[in-house]
Amino acid sequence: MESAATIDLEHRFADALPDLAVEWAAAPVPSPVLVACNRSLAHELGLDVDWLRSDDGVAVLAGNAVPGGAKPVAMGYAGHQFGNYSPRLGDGRALLLGEVTGPDGRVRDVHLKGSGRTPYARGGDGRATLGPMLREFLIAEAMHALGVPTTRSLAVVATGETVARTHPEPGAILTRVAASHLRVGTFEYARWLDGGHTLEPLIDHAVDRHGIARDDGTRPATALLRHTIEVQAELVARWMLVGFVHGVLNTDNVTISGEGIDYGPCAFMDGFDPATVFSSIDHAGRYAYGNQPAIAQWNLTRLAEAMLPAIDDDRDTAVALATGELERFVDRYQRAWSHGMATKLGVDPDRTGNSDLFDGLVSLQTQARADHTSTYRALADELRGDATALDALFPDHRRDVASWLTTWRAALGGHEPHAVAAAMDRVNPVYIPRNHLVEAALDDAAAGGDLAPFERLLDLVTDPYVERPGHETEARPAPDGFDAGYQTFCGT
Repeated sequence: MESAATIDLEHRFADALPDLAVEWAAAPVPSPVLVACNRSLAHELGLDVDWLRSDDGVAVLAGNAVPGGAKPVAMGYAGHQFGNYSPRLGDGRALLLGEVTGPDGRVRDVHLKGSGRTPYARGGDGRATLGPMLREFLIAEAMHALGVPTTRSLAVVATGETVARTHPEPGAILTRVAASHLRVGTFEYARWLDGGHTLEPLIDHAVDRHGIARDDGTRPATALLRHTIEVQAELVARWMLVGFVHGVLNTDNVTISGEGIDYGPCAFMDGFDPATVFSSIDHAGRYAYGNQPAIAQWNLTRLAEAMLPAIDDDRDTAVALATGELERFVDRYQRAWSHGMATKLGVDPDRTGNSDLFDGLVSLQTQARADHTSTYRALADELRGDATALDALFPDHRRDVASWLTTWRAALGGHEPHAVAAAMDRVNPVYIPRNHLVEAALDDAAAGGDLAPFERLLDLVTDPYVERPGHETEARPAPDGFDAGYQTFCGT
C-alpha cells in the first residue's frame, strides 16, 4: 500500500503494549467514495480538509493507504456482554491507525471501523455498512453538540462493496477519533493474559495518556479507578438528562476516558419511560434507560476486580480500597444529574428541596409518557405565558402539573421569568436525532444514495438549541405508535 505523509501519526499504544495489539493491515476496498466529512473536527486535529477529500486522503480513510508514522493494529480486549464474560473480543473489524496530536496539544486516536477481518473477527466478515456508520457519525456529532463527552467521527467512506446482512447493503468505513480506545474490557483482558504481566504497564499507560493525577500518593491503579468512576458517573448522568439510551452497555463499550463509544443499537427516548429499550438484542431490558446508572456501576466493579492486584498486594486491602472508591459512584452520579436538572429548570443547584422538585417532574413525565425533550422547552414557554405545548404534553394531568408548577415557580426565587426561560433554552435542545428522522435519513442514504436528508438532520442536531422556522416537524416526537415497535441493531 502507498504511504501518505499528510497526516502524521504516532504509535504509542502499539509500542507500549505490544501484547494488547496485533499489527494488521486493512483489507483493500475497490471504489472508495467520501460520503461524510467532519470539517470542524478536521480543523481541531490540524488536518487539511481539502487533502481529506482528495484521492490520497480518501485512500487513507478507506484503509487503502497507510499514513506516515502509522503502525495499524487491532486492539485486544475482553468484555462482559449482557453480564456474561467473553475472555477474547478485540477489534474484529477495526484498526487503530495511531495517535495524532492536534494544534491544542491533545493526543487522540484515529481508528478505522469496518476495515476488514482481523485475528479477533470471531467469524464476522470484518465489514460495516453505510447506514450504521452514518448513524454513528450522526449520533456522535449530536452528542458533542449537546455537551456530552463522546468519541467523534471524522469521516464515512462508501467502499463500493456490497455487504451481506439481512439483505445486501452498501459497505462503508468510519474513521473514529477518541481520547483513547482504552475500555474496561482492555483491563479485563490484561488481567488474565499471560499471567497478568501486562496489567501494570497498561495502567501506567492509561494514567499517562489521560493525565490522571495522584496528588494523595495513591497507587496508579487506585487513581485510575477513581478517575474512571468520576468520568463515567458524569457521562451517564448526561445521558439521562438528554434521554439517551446506549443500548449495549457492555464492559467493552465503557471507556476509561469517560467518552461515549460504539453507537450501534442506541436511540433517544421520546415518551418518558424508565423501561425504554430499543436494542433488538436486549430482550430482558438489562440496558433500559432507567437501568443505565446501576449498570455503569456494575461495569466499574468489573474494572476494579480486574485491577485488584495493582491496587494493593494484599487482596483484602485491595478489595476494601476498591469498594471505597466504587461507593462514591452513586453520590457522584446523583450530584451530576441534580446539577444538570437544576440547570435545565433554571433553579439554583444548591437550593434545598430540589430533589423533591425533580422527582415530581420525573413522576409526571412517566405517568403521562410526556416527550422528554419537548417538556423542558414547553416549561420555558409556560414561563413566557404560553402553556399550549405543556397542556398538549400532559392533557390528563393538568391539576397535578399545576401543583408542580406552583412549586417550581417558588423555586425560581423571584428571578424574572423571561430571563429564566431564555437561560433554559440555552441548555434544553429543540432538535435531537429523533428515531423516525434518523431511520428515514439512513434509508434514503443507504437505499437510494440520497444524502440530503442525512445532511439536513446533521445540520439541525449539531446546532440543537436554536429554533429554526420551517423545521417545526423535526422538533416533534415520532408519530403515535412508532416507538412501540421500534428496534435498533448493531450492524454486524
